[in-house]
Amino acid sequence: MALKNIVGIDHAVLMVKELDKAAENWKRLGFTLSPRGTHSAHMGTGNYTMMFDPDYMELLGVLTETEHNAPARAFLAQHDDGIERVAFTAIDSAAGAEEIRARGYAPIGPTDFERPVTMPDGRLSAAKFRTFQWPVAEAPGGVRIFACQHKTRETVWIPELMKHANGAKRLRQVLIATQEPTKAAAHMSRMIDRETRNEHDGAVTLPSGADRADFVFLTRDQLAKRYPEISIAGLPERGGAGLVIAADLAATEKALGSAASRSGGGICVSPAAANGTLLAFVQA
Repeated sequence: MALKNIVGIDHAVLMVKELDKAAENWKRLGFTLSPRGTHSAHMGTGNYTMMFDPDYMELLGVLTETEHNAPARAFLAQHDDGIERVAFTAIDSAAGAEEIRARGYAPIGPTDFERPVTMPDGRLSAAKFRTFQWPVAEAPGGVRIFACQHKTRETVWIPELMKHANGAKRLRQVLIATQEPTKAAAHMSRMIDRETRNEHDGAVTLPSGADRADFVFLTRDQLAKRYPEISIAGLPERGGAGLVIAADLAATEKALGSAASRSGGGICVSPAAANGTLLAFVQA
């Protein structure tokens, strides 16, 4: 039975070593970024978001070492920038935590935190969240998962931040590299109670729920064959590898120009140019 308090992919978290420098890079790629946010002190992190409908991407950096961000720091110590974890939308984080506990996963949290937000009219407000995590060791394909309950959606999904020069509209797929796609997908399937689907090239797709983006587990070789014109040098054998983004491709091509190449039926940006994340824009 599917989890009742968890919907589907809410956002992908890209850990970066130099937060402001990464933000400038993503602006050059045609994304509209939120102003830099600073999370509650016990989180010790800062972020920028790129808002879509119904999901988003987050650039996350460690500002102060805390117990809570120890796994993120461990990731950055072992990897270059890249997708470190993926969030699900939680309807009720407290109830969701109990749901996964009943399935044998000891939840971390729920944890409440917030960040200040300056609204378009100049008012100072706050974005407030309640999250819980699956155990850190439970990371299918090397990607951790957690769930995020948005207490103040109006301070996160701000219309002015949802329009992007590159035409980006929403996430379609989160690509996870692994030497054992079937095993990793089955692991995630058990954690979220969803059924996998085998693809013709040996990759395994796992819908995240509702109409949200899918997870796709595949080897580096399978990834390279899907996007033959794009260098995947630097991507790990195991871990978050890329994002497929639904977009207005005419706008994508205009905004990205020579920074992107056509490959795999879309317009792509290499991991080297996108903080360790392959970006594949496809027609919305």
